[in-house]
Amino acid sequence: MVKIRLKRFGSAKRPTYRIVVMEAKQPRDGKCIEELGTYAPIAAEGSQVSFKEDRVKYWLGVGAQPTEIVKKLLNKKAK
Repeated sequence: MVKIRLKRFGSAKRPTYRIVVMEAKQPRDGKCIEELGTYAPIAAEGSQVSFKEDRVKYWLGVGAQPTEIVKKLLNKKAK
């Protein structure tokens, strides 16, 4: 099963995440299929989430399942 989920980057106590497509059985920081965007939780409110909308729509169309957190981030950005 393919999932759209977060991959952690950044230093201690200053996390940044990449929104990625990867196999569900891969470890959190393992090899990904494609990087779709970024999420910086400590950035200013308007610039926390950025992603490639066309690629996200493609992966959702072919059956990739977003995690709960990613689903919330995508909905938040879409508004």
